[in-house]
Amino acid sequence: MFGNILIWFVIIPVLMMAGLGLCRNSSMNAIRAVMVVGSAILMALAIWLCVDYLRLREMGVNDEMLFTGSWMWYAPLNIHLAVGVDGISVLMLLLSAVIVFAGTFASWKINPLPKNFFLWFALLSTGVFGFFISIDIFTMFMFYEVALIPMYLLIGVWGTGRKEYSAMKLTLMLMGGSAFLMLGLLGIFWHSAPEGGQLTWNILEISHNASIAPEWQNMLFCFTFVGFGVLGAMFPFHTWSPDGHACAPTAVSMLHAGVLMKLGGYGCFRIAIFLLPQAANELAWIFIILTGISIVYGAFSACVQTDLKYINAYSSVSHCGMVLFAILMLNTTAMTGAILQMLSHGLMTALFFALIGMIYGRTHTRDIRQMGGLMQIMPYLGVCYMIAGFASLGLPGLSGFVAEMTIFFGSFQDADLFHRCFVIAATCSIVITAVYILRVVGKLLLGPVQDDHHRSLTDATWFERLSTVTLIVCIAGIGCFPNWINETIQHSFAPIIAAIQGGVL
Repeated sequence: MFGNILIWFVIIPVLMMAGLGLCRNSSMNAIRAVMVVGSAILMALAIWLCVDYLRLREMGVNDEMLFTGSWMWYAPLNIHLAVGVDGISVLMLLLSAVIVFAGTFASWKINPLPKNFFLWFALLSTGVFGFFISIDIFTMFMFYEVALIPMYLLIGVWGTGRKEYSAMKLTLMLMGGSAFLMLGLLGIFWHSAPEGGQLTWNILEISHNASIAPEWQNMLFCFTFVGFGVLGAMFPFHTWSPDGHACAPTAVSMLHAGVLMKLGGYGCFRIAIFLLPQAANELAWIFIILTGISIVYGAFSACVQTDLKYINAYSSVSHCGMVLFAILMLNTTAMTGAILQMLSHGLMTALFFALIGMIYGRTHTRDIRQMGGLMQIMPYLGVCYMIAGFASLGLPGLSGFVAEMTIFFGSFQDADLFHRCFVIAATCSIVITAVYILRVVGKLLLGPVQDDHHRSLTDATWFERLSTVTLIVCIAGIGCFPNWINETIQHSFAPIIAAIQGGVL
C-alpha cells in the first residue's frame, strides 16, 4: 500500500496535521516550518508524478488508469480504497499542490490561532487530494465530504464580514448538493453489475460492465450533475459562492475557488458524463441552458460589484460555468478546453484572492471606491494584479486565452443551431469580463491616491512575492506552452468519448 505514490498525497497532509499537533500554539516558526516542508513535498511529488506519467505514456503504456492500487476497506458493501490516475487527475493534483504551497505563504501571518487554522487547512487539502486519486466512488464521496467539512470553521472563525452567515449558507447548500449526489451514487452502485454479478463502487468496473436502463440513467444523471454542479456554482445553485468567498480568509479563498470548485467539474466529468453517457446525450441541453446563464449572469454581476472579493467571486461563477458548459458539449476539443479552464481559473483566481488579501491587509478595505493610485504605492502588487486581470480577460500568452479559445472553438464545431446560439451568447462574456477587469484596474491602481494614509503603505514582503511568483509562472507557463497539457490528457478522453458514442455502455 505505502509503495503506491498516490497514497502519499493523502498521507503527507495527515503527517502535516500530526506535526502541527505537536507544535505549541505560540511556536509560529515551527508551525510555518511544518506547512512549508509539507506543501513543498506535495508540490515536488505532484511534479514528479506528472513527469513519470508522461514518460509512461511515451513508452506506450495505454492503460486507462496508471499507478492503480486497491485495498479492501469494508467487505459487506465491497468498498475499496481504490486509487489511480489518468492525465486529468494528474493535472488536478498538480494544481492542488501548487495552490496549497502558495496558500501557505499567503497565510504566513494568519491570526488568531494559527495552529488550528493550518490543521483545518491541511484537512481540507487531504480531502481534495483524496478525491482526485480515488477511483472508488464511495471513497471519492468520502473525501469529497472531508474537503467540505472544514470550510465551515475556516470561514466562521477566521473569516471577515458576515462570516457566520456565509459559513452556514455555504455549508447548508453544499450539503444539500451532497444529498442529491449521494442518491445518484447509490443508484449507480445498485445498477453497477449485470444481473447476478457483484455490485461494485469501482468506476472502471462500472464503465466496463454496467448496463443501466435509459430511464434510470436520466434520473441518476440529474442527481449526480446537480450534486456536483452545486459545488461548481451552477445557476441557480451558485448563491453560496459569492458570500463564502467574500468572507473566507485569503488561503481558504485561494484553495476553495482554485481547487475545491474544480471538484464539481471533475465529478461531473468523471461520474455523470462517463458512467451515464446515454443520459448525458439526452439531457445535456437542459444543463447547457443553466451553465450558459451562469457564464453571462456571473460576468454581468461582477460588473456592478464594488467589493474586490465579490467581483472575483462572481467572476468565478462565470468561469466555472464555462467548465461545465464545455464538458456538456461532449466532444474532445471542448473537453480539452474545460480541463485547461479548470487549471487556468484555479491559478488566476488563487492569484486574485492572494492579492486581494494582501491589499486588504494594508488598506483595511476592499471597496474599490475608497482606493486609487495603488500602483504608485505598491508597484509590485499592482503589476501582479494587472497580470491576473489580463489572464482573466483572455490576453494571449496567458492561460485564460488558450483555455477560452479551445472551449469556444470546440463548442462551435459540428454543433447544431441550438448549441451555436448558446456558444455565441457565452462568448459575450469575454467582452463583459474586459469591462469589469479594466474598471477595477482603473479605479484600484491608476489615478490619484484616494486616501493619504495609503501613501505610507509598504509593498509585498518576500513570502508574499514567493506566493504570487509561483502562481504567475504557472499562468504564463500554460499560456505559452499549452501542448504539454494536451499530451498529458489526450489518452484520458478516449474511454469517455467511446462511452458517449455508445462504445462502452
